[in-house]
Amino acid sequence: MPRYRPHVAARPSWRCRVCGAAWPCSPARLALLGEYRENRTGLLVYLATLLDEATGDLPGVDPLTDRFLTWARTR
Repeated sequence: MPRYRPHVAARPSWRCRVCGAAWPCSPARLALLGEYRENRTGLLVYLATLLDEATGDLPGVDPLTDRFLTWARTR
């Protein structure tokens, strides 16, 4: 039986260690939504912190805000 590997960011590239997509990849987003199911504000604070770190690692890459925050807003 295959073991689940969490989709986490490889720094400083901010690509997923498992699938290689720009992080947060779709599986990471689903996992984060599940983990923060009852605390959307906490999720946004966590992602904003990571966005700040990624901005330092990826200068000039746009749009990091869409990549890190927009998808997690309440609809």
